[in-house]
Amino acid sequence: MTILPLTRATRWLALGLLCGAGMAAPDPRNFANGNRIPVEGYCDQPRIVITRDGTWVCVLTTGSGVEGTPGQHVVATASEDKGRTWSALTNIEPPDKDHTSAYALALITPQDRIYALYDYNGDGIRTKPDGKPIRDDMQGWFCYRFSDDKGKSWSKRYRLPMRLTAADRNNEWQGKLQMFWAIGTPALFDGKAIFGFSKLGKYILENGEGWFYRSDNILSEKDPDKLDWQLLPDGDNGVRHPDFGSVQEEFDVVHLEKDDLMCVYRTTQGHAGSAYSRDGGHTWTKPDMLRYSPGGRIMKESRACTKIWKARNGRYLLWFHNNGTTTYNNGLNSGSRNIAWLSAGRLKDGRVSWSQPEIVAYVDGGLEGCSYPDFIEDGGHYYICATQKTEARVLDVDPGLLQGLWDQDLRHDIATNGLVLNLSGEQCAPKTTARGPKLAPLCGDIQRRKSHDDSAGALTIDVAVRFSDLAPGQVILDGRDDAGRGYVLRTGDQETLRFEMCDGWQAACWDCDAGLLKPNTLHHVVLGVDGHAKVIYFVVDGALNDGGTQRPFGFGRFSPIFKDITGGRTVQIAPALRGELRHVRIYDRALRTSEALGNYRATAP
Repeated sequence: MTILPLTRATRWLALGLLCGAGMAAPDPRNFANGNRIPVEGYCDQPRIVITRDGTWVCVLTTGSGVEGTPGQHVVATASEDKGRTWSALTNIEPPDKDHTSAYALALITPQDRIYALYDYNGDGIRTKPDGKPIRDDMQGWFCYRFSDDKGKSWSKRYRLPMRLTAADRNNEWQGKLQMFWAIGTPALFDGKAIFGFSKLGKYILENGEGWFYRSDNILSEKDPDKLDWQLLPDGDNGVRHPDFGSVQEEFDVVHLEKDDLMCVYRTTQGHAGSAYSRDGGHTWTKPDMLRYSPGGRIMKESRACTKIWKARNGRYLLWFHNNGTTTYNNGLNSGSRNIAWLSAGRLKDGRVSWSQPEIVAYVDGGLEGCSYPDFIEDGGHYYICATQKTEARVLDVDPGLLQGLWDQDLRHDIATNGLVLNLSGEQCAPKTTARGPKLAPLCGDIQRRKSHDDSAGALTIDVAVRFSDLAPGQVILDGRDDAGRGYVLRTGDQETLRFEMCDGWQAACWDCDAGLLKPNTLHHVVLGVDGHAKVIYFVVDGALNDGGTQRPFGFGRFSPIFKDITGGRTVQIAPALRGELRHVRIYDRALRTSEALGNYRATAP
C-alpha cells in the first residue's frame, strides 16, 4: 500500500476521489471553507508576502473590540504550509488605548526584508477640537517597521514624511492632525515601489482623495535612514473627481508598463472610480467611472473595497461586488459586500479592459460579506485571503475559474459537462415534451451543509429564442408538476424573461434586465441557479446582467433552505410561445459566466 504525502496536489486528488464516491468537495468560494488566520477578535486587511524559502508572512489589524475601538493594533503571523496553519500572533505594535495602530500594508524586498506600513496615532489625539470623542484608527502618523526574520521580530518604528496639503489644512484640526488610511498592495516596477492611500479632509470619512507613496530605492537600500520617499501626486490636491461626491477613498494602484499606472477606488455613487498616470504617479488623469472597456459599460460597485492586482502572467485581476448600492449594506437579505466577483483585465493601448465577472467568494447568509482581500500566487496555485471583520481566512481559488476569465474572449465552444438535456430543431417545436432531468436539492444534504460541502444542487437553462412580440405570460419552458413544484421560464410584465421556481414550500423568482429583449430578434439567454452561493443570474446575448438602470444589481438571492425543484417527469417545450425556439440546453450545474459566453459565441450567427 502506497501512502501519499499530504501535498496540495494530493489534497485535490483526495477530494476528487471523494466526489467520485458520492461525497461532494467543499466549494472553494465559500468563505467558511477557507483556512483561518489567527486573530484576537476584530480583524481587518490581511496582507500576505512570501519569503524566499516559501514562508507566508501575514500582517493584519486586530483587537479584542469592534472596529475603531481602543486597543486595535497591527500584528504578524507566519505559515509554512501555504496558509493551512499559522504561528502565534506577534505584535508589530502592541495594543495601546491611546496610540491605536491599524491598516498595515506588507511589502517584501528581494533581500527578504518585510515592511509593515500602517496608521499610528502617535500624538494620542482622541477628541475633536470641541472635545467630542472620536475613533482614532485613521489618523496620526504614517509609520513602518521592518522584519529580517520572517516576522518573528520587528525594528523600531519609523515615520514616513507626509507633507501638509489642502485636505489637511481644511480639516477640523487645520492640519495639526492628518487623517488617512491605506488598503492596497504595493506595486513594484523597475526597482521602485508605490502604494496608494486615502487622505480625509473632514472627520469622519468625508472629503476623501487619493495619494501615493513612492520609493525608488526601498527594494535595494537596507539603511532605513537612506530610503527615498515621494508623496504623489505633485501639488496640493490628491486624485478625486468633483462630481463623485465626498466619499472617494481606499485607493489601490497597479503598474501597467513603463511609467504607466492605474488606480481604482470606492465611492458612494454605485460605481468605483479609476484614473491613470503616465509619469510614475506625479500626475493623474481626471477620474472616470470604472468601466468594462474604455467608454463602455460601467462596472457597478457599492461602498466597498475595490482591489486590483497584476498576476505573474502579466494579466490583471479586479475584485469588486458587482453591486450598485451606495451604502455598506443594502438591506435586501444580503450585504452589499456579499457576494464578491472577480474580473480579468487585458491591457490594450495603455488602458485596461475587463472580462465579464465570476463569483469568487461569498458568505453563507447574513449581511456580512468578506472583503479587503489580497491575492497570492505560490507554486502555480492561487489563493485569496479576505476578512468579514470577525474572521480572516485564506481561500483556494480554482485555477479553472481564473483561466476561464483570462481566456474568456477566446471561447467559442459549447459546455458539455453537466448537460442533461440538449434539444434543437424539431425537438423544440411548440407544445412538445421531453423527459425532465433529476436535480439535486438546492440546499444539498442538511448534514453535509453543516460542513460547508459542495453537495448543493444547481441548474442552468440555455435557450435561443425569437419572440414575435413580448407580451407577458409566454412560456418558453415549463418543468413544473401538477402541484406547482419545479421551474418555469416565461416572459415577464416588463418585457423581460422571468424565471420562477418552487420546492412545494417556498418560491423564488428573478427577471433578466429590462430593455434587453426585442421582437423579431434572435436572443441567446442563459439562466443560472447557483445552489452553493444561492444566486440566480441571467446572461443575455453574451452579457452578464447587472441590473441596468432599473436595479442596483442583476443577480437575485434565494433561501438557503430551498429544496428540490426537479418538478414533473416531463418538461414542456414552448407550450405558450409566440415566436421560435431554436434550442434548449439544461445543465444540472451552474455554468460559469465564461462558459455562458462560450455557449453564446458558439450559437450566435
